[in-house]
Amino acid sequence: MYAINYDPKEDFLLGVIAIPARNALKKEKIDSLEKLSDYSEKELLQLHGFGKNAMMKLKDHMTENQFFFKEA
Repeated sequence: MYAINYDPKEDFLLGVIAIPARNALKKEKIDSLEKLSDYSEKELLQLHGFGKNAMMKLKDHMTENQFFFKEA
């Protein structure tokens, strides 16, 4: 049997968006949906490693969890 260590800060959005986009958020110290809601879609798309595909997946995930991006 294996013990799985789950760290919500390290594994934020694991399985939702790709590693480059997760790394872009980590670099900006965005580690929760609440912090994400302080950003607009346009601001996130300017991050290196964050593209339209990640944005679509993230937008769906946020909507499912009743969080929304800041209005531009």
